[in-house]
Parts: sequence; structure tokens; C-alpha cells
Amino acid sequence: MTSLPTPIKEDDKPSEPGNPPSAEGLQAGLKNRHLSMIAIGGVIGAGLFVGSGSGIAAAGPAILLSYALVGLMVVLVMRMLGEMAAAQPASGSFSAYADRALGRWAGFSIGWLYWFFWVVVLAVEATAGAVILEGWVPAVPQWAWALTVMVVLTATNLVSVASYGEFEFWFAGIKVVAIGAFVVIGLLAVFGVLPGSDNPGAGFAHLTDSGGFLPKGPGAILTGVLMVVFSFMGSEIVTLAAGESSDPRRAVSKATNSVIWRIAVFYLGSVFVVLTLLPWDDPSIVKDGSYAAALNSIGIPHAGQVMNVIVLTAVLSCLNSGLYTASRMAFSLGRRGDAPRAFARTNARGVPRAAILSSVLFGFVAVFFNYEWPDTVFAFLLNSSGAVALFVWLVICCTQLRMRGIILREAPEKLVVRMWLFPYLTWATIAMISFVLVYMLTDDAGRDQVLLSLLVAALVVAVALVRDSRRRRTA
Repeated sequence: MTSLPTPIKEDDKPSEPGNPPSAEGLQAGLKNRHLSMIAIGGVIGAGLFVGSGSGIAAAGPAILLSYALVGLMVVLVMRMLGEMAAAQPASGSFSAYADRALGRWAGFSIGWLYWFFWVVVLAVEATAGAVILEGWVPAVPQWAWALTVMVVLTATNLVSVASYGEFEFWFAGIKVVAIGAFVVIGLLAVFGVLPGSDNPGAGFAHLTDSGGFLPKGPGAILTGVLMVVFSFMGSEIVTLAAGESSDPRRAVSKATNSVIWRIAVFYLGSVFVVLTLLPWDDPSIVKDGSYAAALNSIGIPHAGQVMNVIVLTAVLSCLNSGLYTASRMAFSLGRRGDAPRAFARTNARGVPRAAILSSVLFGFVAVFFNYEWPDTVFAFLLNSSGAVALFVWLVICCTQLRMRGIILREAPEKLVVRMWLFPYLTWATIAMISFVLVYMLTDDAGRDQVLLSLLVAALVVAVALVRDSRRRRTA
């Protein structure tokens, strides 16, 4: 039986702006411009640049519908999360809300699964960045580059939350400017009005001239969904970061309201440009990467190196945010007694040092596994965290169903962001996410991710239920 909802503790909230940081809580050190750029850039991961080519090859122009379906799902989930985060900003975001609305076992489980997801991402992104850097400076071995980027970004997060925000402001800014320029230049080339372009400027003809808009049938849309869904993970980071800003409600409301145009421009817009510049079955899309192939078709010199710089920026941004997100989730779990209490301690600058170091330590271990046992141990870590994004979104939906009533009873004036057509769209989103999870079981690669992720989730939930049982007996 689920325990009765309990209020989120005051010590889980950030210190008030102007107050000196202390061991009692986080510091409100993120400025509005930091939050704005984290909100805009958080949805742009390296997966967009690296993985879109495979999606295009698998689904053809219909990949646009795959991105649109997943984008719609993310918009709805973010609206639900925004409703809760604007009403009750908390360092643990959806984990803290699940703790209250569904029970301690839910907050514990989804919090640790989310932490696990991001520390595995640290290893993936550190290795991806090391590959690019080794290509530029081959005298330095790949492992040394991976170690270097991890150490630098760990130091950044340890200094203060403001230093994290500043780094992410510039990382995200580069990504946003790069994609914006790509969309504008690409569209000019599509319509044949870009001076000096090598592209024939075929307009929208490439969307249908190689087997039609659905060259591989309607089923390819769902295949594309499986390939692009995980590149959207990270949209929810702004709701964790908002807890360390001076005006979290305003930051969350702004981020929630802007998620539609961010997805439309950065994902749908940029992939649309690729598909109109080149036929979807052009071999260079997979060989060189979709964005580099598109730039090559225009005649931009050194397009491959340009994209390597942008991808490296996206990788560093993902590493920076991944370490921040994992550490803040560990901090919140520590505050609620679901992790070692040391995780909940902050230093004089309001930084949860133990939470950061423990997260990066696991990241270093995962990097080691990636180099020593890439096809066994690391493959297990990767697959067992693969479906966590969908689990998180599902828990957010279920939590919002109950949190709406709690907020209305306790503080209806704080319901400044509302989920559209509640509860019908919430249930529809639950159905969409559940369908994707079930459909993944029919896909060879997706099946392993779902089953192994379910296994890890079951173990974590079992630990949570045992802890709850012991806590009740003690009480």
C-alpha cells in the first residue's frame, strides 16, 4: 500500500537569492540567461548530429514523421513536468514528485535509474569526444583525451553552479547558432538562391523522388521512432537546474512554453533541410553523416571538420549537463534519505561535492569498461540503461495524474502552468509511451534494451520496496 503523500521538505529547496551558500543547501547561482540557454540547448544532444543519418537510411523522408511523433510526446511530457516544477520547484524534480505522489519506492527507483542513465552517458560522450580529439592530435592516446575532458568538466562542476551554467551557456550557444545557420543556409540552397552553392536547388523534390515519401512503408515510421527517441533525452534538465536559479517558477514556465518551437526548429527543421538537399538514399548521408553530407552538397569547404567541431561541442555540453544532472539527482536522493547522507552536503559555494565525485567516479569506471570490455560489460551497461528515458517519461505522466489533485488541494494559486486537456492527454501520452516500449520488443536491438532495462528497474524497485517495508516496521 502506498504511503500517504508528504510535503517536499524545505531543505530540498534552494537557498534564497542573496543568502550566502552553506552546507544547508544549494546556491541559487544560475542566471536567467543560463537557464534560457540550458532550456534551448538541452534538447540538442550529440545524437541529433550523429544518429540522424541512420534514421534517414532506415525510414527515408518518413523519418520526419518519426521526429514529429517523438517530439509531440516530449512536448506533452514537458508540459506535465512543467506543471509540477512550476508549482513546487525541487532539486530532484520528477523523482521528488514521484516520491510524494506515488510513494517512496517510486521516487527512489526513478531517481537511481535516472542517475544510472546519466553516468553511463558520461562514458559514451567522453569516448565520443576522445575519438574526435585523437583525430586532431593523434600523438595523445584516446584514453588520455577521455580522461582529460572528464577531469576538466568535473573541475568546472566542482567550482560552482555558476561555472556550470557559464560553460553550458557557451556550449549550448554554439549548438544553437550552428543549427540556426545550417537551417538558413540550407533553405537558401534548397530554393537555389544561395550564391556559389554547388547544390542543384531542387526545392522539395527530394522528399518524393526516390520511391516516394514512404519508400519503406508506413512501418518504417515506427522503426524511425525507436532510432530517434533517445536523442530527445535531456529536455527535462532545465527543471532540475531551475531549482538553483533566483526565479525557478519563471524559468520553468518559460522553458515549458518554448519546447514546441525548439523541437520544431532544431529537430524537424534541420532534418527537413538535409532531406531536401539530398536524396534520402544518398550513400554519403550514412558515410559522412547527414549534416556533413548536406554541407558538402552545398560546397562548404572542410564540412567534415566543421561538423566535428560542432559535434565535439555537443559532446562536451552533454558531458557537462550529464555530470550536473547526475550529481543533483544524487543530492536530492541524499536529502530524502534514499542515498548516503554525504551526497546531501554542500560546501561553502553551495556545491554537492560528494554527489559530483561519486557520479564522476562511476563515469570513470564505465569509461574503463568501455575500453577493456566494450562488447560485454559496457554493452550490458549501455543496454540496461537504454530504455530508462521512456521509464522516466512514463513515471512523469503517472505522477502528474496524482500531483494535480495535491496541488489543487494545497496551493491552487501555484498552478501557473497547466497540462492541456487534463487528464485525457496525460492518459494518451501514457498509451503512446507504453506502445513504444511494447513495439521495441519486436525489434532486435530494442528488445535487448527493454528487457535489460526492465531487469535493472525490477532490481531497483525490489530494493526500494524492501527499504519501504523496513521503514514501516521501524516506524
